[in-house]
Amino acid sequence: MAVTPGQQIGRTLLIQIGDGADPEVFSNLCGLTTRSFNMSANDVDTTTTDCDNPANTPQKTGVPGIKNRTFTGSGKFIAGSASSAFIGYVTDAVVFNAKVIVPGLGTFTGAWYVTDFTFNGDVEGTMEFSGTFMAADLLTFAAE
Repeated sequence: MAVTPGQQIGRTLLIQIGDGADPEVFSNLCGLTTRSFNMSANDVDTTTTDCDNPANTPQKTGVPGIKNRTFTGSGKFIAGSASSAFIGYVTDAVVFNAKVIVPGLGTFTGAWYVTDFTFNGDVEGTMEFSGTFMAADLLTFAAE
């Protein structure tokens, strides 16, 4: 199936986990079947009433507040050395370096931590996981 020019393949939205070495090597978090990257900002309300005519209905105004960058993903858990290092970060609840690659946009690199992680599985089938990653510090962005 060909991708229409300008469109991106969803499976290339990736999170790569750093190994903590110097120089750091980043590896894809393997097994992801669904993933999303959210970029949002809090709304800081700057609405004021009309001082000359307080009976007028105020116009809501605002400015962007705290930025939020969150990656979520789920899929089949695949054991291995890269997964073991990542699970260590989750188990110890520590900050680690990672890259979120957004095809057609660019890469967000920096410190991340896992706010929620779940293993699940049925009697038949492979074990699965889901996780939510939150930026732990300012991220650098490199446009594609």
